[in-house]
Amino acid sequence: MSIRAAMLALLSAGEATTYQLRKSFDEATGQVQPVNIGQVSSTLSRLERDGCIERGPADPEDSTAGTWRLTGRGRDELEHWWESTVDRARPDRHELVLKLSLAVVVPGMDVTALVQRQRTATLSALHEATRARRGIAESDLAARLVLDHHLFAVEAELRWLDDVEGTLERAAARLDAPPEPAAARTAPRQEARR
Repeated sequence: MSIRAAMLALLSAGEATTYQLRKSFDEATGQVQPVNIGQVSSTLSRLERDGCIERGPADPEDSTAGTWRLTGRGRDELEHWWESTVDRARPDRHELVLKLSLAVVVPGMDVTALVQRQRTATLSALHEATRARRGIAESDLAARLVLDHHLFAVEAELRWLDDVEGTLERAAARLDAPPEPAAARTAPRQEARR
């Protein structure tokens, strides 16, 4: 998720301090993807530099307690973000996919064991997310949406790991199979030419 866009969206609801924005972000995402105050602060600094937000009057006793507000440029950027779709043309660089794709080409890797360890960890994540989802109030729509997405993603990862395991078994069976005679490999091609 774009922290930049999230800060603009939260500020569209009204002025807020850095701390309030971090807290609102965590509440809106059900704390599934918490953001630290440093990320919020650096994002706000970039947004201010780019003219998308401005700082309101600061508290004379605490220079960090001033509020932030959107500018016209910030509203335009936010509107563009709301209207644009999430690009799915390029897959995300997912660490697990990268790890498994490298494991199948690096000699000596026990890919099956790697898949089993990941399946155990993913099942554990599924149980934790399910438990967290049960604790969300019906009225907390934002947290429900975030946790439901997380649950679906974890379930999909488990299905994908099952598929990876099947692919590995088929590949191993092909490697263990005796070589096919050359005549059998060429026969279908000759028939196709007739």
